[in-house]
Amino acid sequence: MKRLTNLLKVAFKSILKNRMRSLLTSLGIIIGVCAVIVMIAVGQGSQAQIEESIASLGTNMIMVIPGASSRGGASRGAGSYNRFTFDDTEAIRENATLLAGVSSVVRAVAQVIYGSSNWNTQIYGVDTDYFLIRNYEITFGDFFTERDVLSRKKVALIGQTVADELFGDIDPTGELIRIRNTPFTVIGVLKEKGQTVMGNQDDLILAPSTTVLYRLKGSQFIDMISISAADEDYIEAAQTEISSLLREAHRLNPGEDDDFTIRTQDEITDAASQTSQTMTLLLGAVAGVSLIVGGIGIMNIMLVSVTERTREIGIRLSVGARTRDILTQFLSEAIVLSLIGGIIGILLAIGLSILLNNFTDLRTVLNPLVILMAFSFSGAVGIFFGYYPARKAATLNPIDALRYE
Repeated sequence: MKRLTNLLKVAFKSILKNRMRSLLTSLGIIIGVCAVIVMIAVGQGSQAQIEESIASLGTNMIMVIPGASSRGGASRGAGSYNRFTFDDTEAIRENATLLAGVSSVVRAVAQVIYGSSNWNTQIYGVDTDYFLIRNYEITFGDFFTERDVLSRKKVALIGQTVADELFGDIDPTGELIRIRNTPFTVIGVLKEKGQTVMGNQDDLILAPSTTVLYRLKGSQFIDMISISAADEDYIEAAQTEISSLLREAHRLNPGEDDDFTIRTQDEITDAASQTSQTMTLLLGAVAGVSLIVGGIGIMNIMLVSVTERTREIGIRLSVGARTRDILTQFLSEAIVLSLIGGIIGILLAIGLSILLNNFTDLRTVLNPLVILMAFSFSGAVGIFFGYYPARKAATLNPIDALRYE
């Protein structure tokens, strides 16, 4: 222990003798450690935002989209069921046993007008189960009913962004708005969900699916079917049940490919998370290059130090110092220099992460394991790049070293 204390004292004394040079030498390590921690923190923060955004889409959600997933790339032909109707929704709703909710979804983009104000937004035609599937709540008014859907009633629920743009601070319940010149009565305002990486979840209007399909789009085909499984444990079984019901409704023979695609919340989360993880690794790898560059800087300055202290090394060897003592001394200096850079880099990373969280839209998640790994790696860089100069110092010939000018 005493020997280690003496080594550290000598190392710090040598480093402090040339403060500016030591700081510049450590700069590569400082930047490298800081960059690795911040880049990974940003990547993990983005991943957390994606997962939260997808979770906010609904509970145990399953989406069924018309058209086969692209595996072979061949078209199914004119006689195939590549589109959904309300009959498909009813086939699932009436016969499925593992579901909490089923809703048709019809999408449109339209300009909404109220008085002299107008706003371009997404219109979603949905059934009443959609509120349960997507966990919607109401700030003002009330949800529309199943009778409103069946009677194609022209009523609408507006998101908070639409409410702010068209009505400001007043309660819009009961007011008339025009969507594609069709008058709709506002019966409620949806509770704010906020801005996420999936977009603004408050910039939308919900109306009965039949009203949007027949009165706004003038079509007979719905865009998708949104479903919620009764329990998280039932999601896989629910997929199988939905697939079986739709194959039967579309009269698909055994061996024929599905003419629809089923996506679950978990699949969307996994795909988005995989992309985020790949980007995090790439960012971390790029930032890690600066650690290597910092290590090269340490090797360079230690070689310079060996040259400058050649006579000192010769004197120590001549009075009995062993090769191992010289090796340990110079190696400890390289390690201490690297670890000091690592500590400064960690402090900078924490400060920068706090600034990014508080003053930008970026979210960072500091991982203690990543911080520990970055610090450990900075020490490893000091050992790896400090060994060669230390070895060179330890193997100097004492006589040649004493003669060195």
